[in-house]
Amino acid sequence: MANCVTVAVAARLHLGFLDLSGGLGRQFGSLGLALDEPETELELTPGRADFAAGPQAERARKYLDRLVRRLGLPPGHRLVIRRAIPAHAGLGSGTQLALAVAAALRSLHGLPLDVDWDAHLLNRGGRSGLGTSFFLEGGLALDGGRGSIDRPAPVISRLKFPEEWRVLLVLDSARRGIHGMDELAAFGTLPPFSAELAAHLCRLAVMRALPAVVERDLASFGRAITEIQAHVGDYFAPVQGGRFSSPDVAALIDLLAAKGAHGCGQSSWGPTGFAFAASEAEARALQEAAAPSAAKTALELKVVKARNGGAVIGEMAEVAGTGARHG
Repeated sequence: MANCVTVAVAARLHLGFLDLSGGLGRQFGSLGLALDEPETELELTPGRADFAAGPQAERARKYLDRLVRRLGLPPGHRLVIRRAIPAHAGLGSGTQLALAVAAALRSLHGLPLDVDWDAHLLNRGGRSGLGTSFFLEGGLALDGGRGSIDRPAPVISRLKFPEEWRVLLVLDSARRGIHGMDELAAFGTLPPFSAELAAHLCRLAVMRALPAVVERDLASFGRAITEIQAHVGDYFAPVQGGRFSSPDVAALIDLLAAKGAHGCGQSSWGPTGFAFAASEAEARALQEAAAPSAAKTALELKVVKARNGGAVIGEMAEVAGTGARHG
């Protein structure tokens, strides 16, 4: 049994739903990309009682308490969150935090990972299967939507994302995306999603976006993502105030697109926006060109890479009689 477990897992982009109607028996369907940052990193060790500290500690403590009870484990865990993906920013923070806590607890007690079971227990993966999938593996993934089985949507395609491509993230810390009960209410007020639109979005994903990644054709990939984002953004506009939930992010994304960025859009409910560049040099040039506009609206513009691997789980044990750790 380990005496200390660390887990590091990164954010993801939700690039768009494909079929919100569920007319064929499967609803939602998601295209997404794992990122190398921002990242959630935590450490779990034995303690006198269950305790959590650090960013998003209250949220993490609730996950820990529920897992301890359902797994039949004795209380006594010290959970320290070193850093966390921003909450309610459209980057998958809740799912990754929940699964990181679960993986740390299981590893500490020598239990096998069960990501789908843990996600169900912690009320994650209700619409998209991307978060649970990216915890285990990274890359660009497409899930097939939720069916009649109460489990995360199955991933039906996963591709390694080109290492040289970069993602520009536009972060608005002053806003939060729709979440919780507001999210449920929002879905309840949206109009029917047409079968024709769903078919078109699926065609864009399967016949343009995925082949473009294999062929390293960023222009074609970008056109597919931009069009998917436009349709999905327009569908959600009545409940989020426009194609983007943050007008400042929308303006900066328009600027990046005008300067040559590809595949522009908003991740999930936002407010985080994104765009793609063909290389580190191109991404830095776009970042520099947009920096004055970002500064005026207090937005953060980051250049990150895709992540083609899953969570990193480390275990350490104390050396008997020395108090030292090795792993």
